[in-house]
Amino acid sequence: MVSTNISGVYSSVFILEGIPDLESSHVWLSIPLFVVYVLAISGNLLMLLLIMMEPRLHNPMYYFLWTLSLTDLVLSSSITLKMLCIFWFNHKEIPLLSCLVQMFFIHCFTSLESGVLLAMAFDRYMAICNPLQYVSALTNTLIGKIVMALVIRGTIIVTPCPWMASRLPYCHSHHIPHSYCDHMAVVKLACTDTTINSAYGLTVVLIVIVFDVSCIAVSYVFILRAVLRLSSKNAKNKAFETCTSHICIILMFYTLGLFSFLTHRIGHIAPYIHVILSNLYLLIPPTLNPVIYRVKNKEIRSAALHLLQVRIL
Repeated sequence: MVSTNISGVYSSVFILEGIPDLESSHVWLSIPLFVVYVLAISGNLLMLLLIMMEPRLHNPMYYFLWTLSLTDLVLSSSITLKMLCIFWFNHKEIPLLSCLVQMFFIHCFTSLESGVLLAMAFDRYMAICNPLQYVSALTNTLIGKIVMALVIRGTIIVTPCPWMASRLPYCHSHHIPHSYCDHMAVVKLACTDTTINSAYGLTVVLIVIVFDVSCIAVSYVFILRAVLRLSSKNAKNKAFETCTSHICIILMFYTLGLFSFLTHRIGHIAPYIHVILSNLYLLIPPTLNPVIYRVKNKEIRSAALHLLQVRIL
């Protein structure tokens, strides 16, 4: 193993253990992992293609959905490719720099995904509560600025995590009991006080999750109040239908995130349970997001059928 003394780090290589205590089952676990990854990649690529090629989908709601699909592609690839190398080829080594880059991408795009869900809640609020101003207010320029602001937010608040982790001395074990370079999983290996790192990581989670969830909740309070005021039953049903897909995705993303967060903070939980939940948190939403929208959204289904007919002809 290569050793170095740069920035207080006494090893330039870490060892990812995959799923602790289940190493003998890695080959079998790789099968559902590979299937889930293929579904996530194909589903989100199809969503990107549909939105780009179908003029009827060129509106703010689907621009945000396009951003969500692109985020899911990066997020799922950031962890799955290395996991498959571990499960298939027992290639567990990961250079320090690669580990820090993976850490940045995972946490930055998790923050971006949460932000996009917030932007989509704002989009539904404008569409239902201010329909006359919807098109004029949510211009392509504003959408671009919102997405750019979310990217900048994620970059600014996440960058200190890998930077501070790179300054720690890892002079004992270099085996990360995880399948990817999670911030706290890496920091816990340091042979020094990591209170600042832990506090900052917790602060980032609270800033992103609490702020985004609170704003989403407020948006849907106003949406629900506006829908209940509608006199037409058909109008109410249509309004609820436009929100159903988004609500399903929100509940899935934040529920899995909550379970992952709690198992990380509860010390007596078996390590493999925490790692499995962390993987599900980052893999299940990217896989099911396109499925939920294709099932729940008539315009997406219509666009998919139209694209299929064009291909056949």
